Amino acid sequence: MKKFLFILFLALASIPSFAKEYHVAKTGKDSNPGTKEAPFLTISKAALLMKSADTVTVHAGVYREWVSPFNSGMNKYSHIVYRAAEGEEVWIKGSEEIKTWKKEKGATGLWKAVIPNTVFGDFNPFALSLEGDWLVYTSGTTLHLGEVYLNNKSLYESAGIEQVKNATPTPPRPGPGGNAMMGGGTTQDPEGAKYRWYAEVTDTETIIWANFQGYDPNKELVEINVRPAVFFPKEQGVNYVKVSGFKLSQAATQWAPPTARQTGLIGPNWSKGWIIENNEISNSKCSGISLGKESASGQNLWLTENTLTGFNRELEAIFKAYSLGWNKDNIGSHLISGNEIYHCGQTGICGHLGAVFSVIENNYIHDINTKREFFGYELGCIKLHAAIDVIIRNNYLDNCLYGMWLDWQAIGTRVTGNVFIHNDGWDLWTEVTHGPCLVDNNIFLSNVSFYDMAQGVAMVHNLFAGQLNPRKELNRYTPYHVPHSTTVAGVMNFSNGDDRFYNNIFTVNPSSSLPNKNKGLADYDSLPAYFPGIYLTMNERGGGGEWQRPRIPFRLAMHVNSNLYYNDVTPYAHEKYNVKSSFDVHPVVEKRGNEFVLKLNFDNSINQIRTTPVNTHMLGVTYYSNGFYENPDGTPIAIDKDFLGNARSLTNPKPGPFEQIRAGAQEIVIWRKK
Repeated sequence: MKKFLFILFLALASIPSFAKEYHVAKTGKDSNPGTKEAPFLTISKAALLMKSADTVTVHAGVYREWVSPFNSGMNKYSHIVYRAAEGEEVWIKGSEEIKTWKKEKGATGLWKAVIPNTVFGDFNPFALSLEGDWLVYTSGTTLHLGEVYLNNKSLYESAGIEQVKNATPTPPRPGPGGNAMMGGGTTQDPEGAKYRWYAEVTDTETIIWANFQGYDPNKELVEINVRPAVFFPKEQGVNYVKVSGFKLSQAATQWAPPTARQTGLIGPNWSKGWIIENNEISNSKCSGISLGKESASGQNLWLTENTLTGFNRELEAIFKAYSLGWNKDNIGSHLISGNEIYHCGQTGICGHLGAVFSVIENNYIHDINTKREFFGYELGCIKLHAAIDVIIRNNYLDNCLYGMWLDWQAIGTRVTGNVFIHNDGWDLWTEVTHGPCLVDNNIFLSNVSFYDMAQGVAMVHNLFAGQLNPRKELNRYTPYHVPHSTTVAGVMNFSNGDDRFYNNIFTVNPSSSLPNKNKGLADYDSLPAYFPGIYLTMNERGGGGEWQRPRIPFRLAMHVNSNLYYNDVTPYAHEKYNVKSSFDVHPVVEKRGNEFVLKLNFDNSINQIRTTPVNTHMLGVTYYSNGFYENPDGTPIAIDKDFLGNARSLTNPKPGPFEQIRAGAQEIVIWRKK
């Protein structure tokens, strides 16, 4: 109690007694004092004046501006707060409305607008190509940052006027290497792909042709991208800002690889301590929320210099960023909570380096990269690099190419209580990371649950309905870090292994058409099981009966026990104990109003399997990174709560994400949309 009172005293003491509340309304003027009775007209005016602990309340309307917070809050107890007025709908858009469309003769649905370049200022997204490291065009057409929106839905860019006139969907196309799960296929909305645009830019004007089918664009809401962001500081180091309750939409964001400045529709721009909560974020050309890196540590050098590979450039970015102050004192520690993010072309949330020590929770991220106009190896509802001590919990990730992609340095990361569904490629991809990365109490319902190009991942109490695919990566050596720090401790490659699978349920997605969909953990059989005292297993007896030195690469052992396998899913061959059943669990999610309901059916195997409670001590230490599966503050973890927050048995917890399950059919509410 004394400790709590002391912390409360410090928190109150840090809040200036002269904190102000400003107001912004569509009836206001920027020459006003910004009071409720005499509000400002723009949010940007308030941003110039606000100091630590100040608040701006924005009232109903559409604000077309790029809000660039100017000052920092003092600390985590004293943010600068931007909030929508309670119960009022407040839009902030990076677009402008266009009402000067003229119908083109002889072409059904084709309209033309001539826009003076003064509308765009020094940033014209229709003149700027979408480009960057790891970007792949799948259509063969050079795309631009511009977008045209009809009633808040973006149209498809075309290569010329004739394609706009014809207005036919893009034909199916394979992804890289002919793999549909690597970015192939056509748009998920063939009818929507008939709505198209093309632009030509001169020194003085931008001419846009668009096919609106049967709509009159002068009678509908038609907007075009004008700004590169909606809520994003133009300068770095703007700390402790809170953004709450807005509808943020329509930004001409650039492709965001890990080797360049990552701009989002909203984001902190290489700062610390932001809270982005309870917003609706949509229609970013590329990324919705960016927690990512700045440009000084590298700006698309793979693309522009064409010397070293992207892998080398990413390694350089890490060491350069560290020399520029990438540490817990300066960067990260953000809270991203309760947002709905959708219709973004690349990611719902991205971030290289800048997401460290953050919490991403309770977000509904859906329909990302559905147009499939472009592809690149930086996609996902959530795509993070260097997610050091990041907690990702209780999110619903629905309908993207990849659900969550943790690339490089997922160290001290915890992925808990999330739902993954309808993702075309993989629900979770861990790439070239050495862990520890704890994945517990999640529901994986897409055709491929886990793509494992990593070491040191612990899978505990999950429900897997899709395939699991481990893969070696011997050619890339990536960093591991001192626990709970950005300090690099060493680098190593990936031969797989050092993973843990405890108390999971494996079943089959009833809608899956993949071959070998019930292979379970069979692909891990080439990796030996862990037994106390034996970790590396490439030590083999030599001809003289002496132990040889370990070969390179090592094969790291697996830690697997007490998993429940339904639908004849194949267990790990060296698992000491498990339970197998031919029973069909048949997991299906139904949407009922604002609720998502998981329907399951179990036989009595759910009551017969013997398990062991899982905690930090049981999971042990990772081999290369020498890290424990523990909380970011170094305290131990016990998986003593289930997906719903129910207490688990301290002696024989139920496998999978739910403790209070039984034999027979049952329904569980797994998500409620706000």
